[in-house]
Amino acid sequence: MTADRFFCTEGPIKPERHYHVPPLGRIDLDGGLRLIGQWRYFVLHAPRQTGKTTALLALRDALNDGGECHCVYVNVEIGQPARDDVTAAMRAILDRLSVEAERTLGDGSLAGIWPAALATAGGLGALLKTLTLWAEAAPRPLVLLIDEVDSLVGDTLIAVLRQLRNGYPDRPRRYPQSVILCGVRDVRDYRIQSTREQAVVTGGSAFNVKAASLRLGDFSYDEVRLLLAQHTAATGQPWAEEAERRIWSLTNGQPWLVNALAQEAVERLPDCARWRTVPVAAVEEARERIILRRDTHLDQLADKLAEPRVRSVIELLLSGGQSAADLPRDDLEYVRDLGLIRIEGGVAIANPLYQEVIPRELTYTTEVTLADDAAWYVERGGRLQADKLLAAFQEFFREHSEHWVERFQYREAGPQLLLQAFLHRIVNSGGRIEREYGLGRMRTDLLIVWPAGAAVQKIVIECKLLHGSLERTLASGLTQTRAYLDRCAAGEAHLVIFDRTAGKPWAAKLFRRRETAGGPPVTVWGM
Repeated sequence: MTADRFFCTEGPIKPERHYHVPPLGRIDLDGGLRLIGQWRYFVLHAPRQTGKTTALLALRDALNDGGECHCVYVNVEIGQPARDDVTAAMRAILDRLSVEAERTLGDGSLAGIWPAALATAGGLGALLKTLTLWAEAAPRPLVLLIDEVDSLVGDTLIAVLRQLRNGYPDRPRRYPQSVILCGVRDVRDYRIQSTREQAVVTGGSAFNVKAASLRLGDFSYDEVRLLLAQHTAATGQPWAEEAERRIWSLTNGQPWLVNALAQEAVERLPDCARWRTVPVAAVEEARERIILRRDTHLDQLADKLAEPRVRSVIELLLSGGQSAADLPRDDLEYVRDLGLIRIEGGVAIANPLYQEVIPRELTYTTEVTLADDAAWYVERGGRLQADKLLAAFQEFFREHSEHWVERFQYREAGPQLLLQAFLHRIVNSGGRIEREYGLGRMRTDLLIVWPAGAAVQKIVIECKLLHGSLERTLASGLTQTRAYLDRCAAGEAHLVIFDRTAGKPWAAKLFRRRETAGGPPVTVWGM
């Protein structure tokens, strides 16, 4: 089955080739147009591969079609390799701006302006002089859309921001009427190491004319359904309602993930099923494939985990820390802007798919070096023997936890990560693990979904760190485990309590007991 259009994971969207959500409907268009009409400079930011460039290009075309201004889009990432060589970076940026002006407006004047401006004003003044001369000669006010601005580094980024700021008072007759800076982060989050000044310069100080920050959000559920319906309209292949819901629940509308799951699900269907409804099983298989393949989007996400500002937030989430009260607000907002977490409704990992990607990335080396065979823990009828599996982990944890936990970059979450690596090594051979964690939860929830013959086996494993007395931790843990058991409609429940008390002998930490009072039975493991 072939179609003229398809799901896009490379961006930006080309409407004639790709299924898409109308880009101008995803931004605060009225607010943006009002700011442009007020001659304001502002920021549009969102995580990578969420549709920023597509939205900017659509806005450029809409403004030019309106006839009140001349709008040009330019991606300044071309200046990134020059780093602190401001002159070289500015040469690349201005040349690109010249190309875009001629391509978009048919205006070739910049080609004669910028080389002379660079020769006379140098890298620290060429942008200011070029934009001034261009605006003075332009028949209409200029609007400039600058994409990937936070890909620039050091003195080059400072030079761009300061030159934009310095021309601001002369708008709109002698400088662009409005400038939109677009990137992953808000300009206030820039921490720029200046080689020239031997200091760290903040974006807010270098560009203090910013009037507002607009954020491009994820897809809504209705927008996800709209995207999937375009495939149905083009091919005649419908989506099972459960498959639609699963794409939404795994992604929370993150645009790249939605497109990647949908594309993988339909392209990998067997030939005999190409004209049938897309089942939820195809989505589950697609989920695992894109995780294992480590596509660029997920690889970039994983790379961010090494940053200290990211680690301070994610480690607290993975360990089930008490609250975000001690975290700097800037760090929380920075990690939110990267798309790793959501803040609304409580701090948590941004979506269930990232909830799986992050611990698997952090434990990849550990997981592939563990030697256990899944067959050791599977009964003849196909059921997973969770008691046997956790008993093996308890023994492994006693013998090797100090060595393995120390190897983790995220040591505070080390016990939970080690358990997940151990479980995933076994479960990945036929089932899956779903994870839930967040600030203030004081626990990590794991749900093993295992195909046991014709049935599906669900096993709940609740992880808690010992806080205060064992009796208090046990009481709260049992309540939480049984609530999770009920919510997941699982048939088996385990509570793992990690005791990290320094100097405490293993004989006092290790135990196994079955708790039946007060609700469904729960096997408790002390480690």
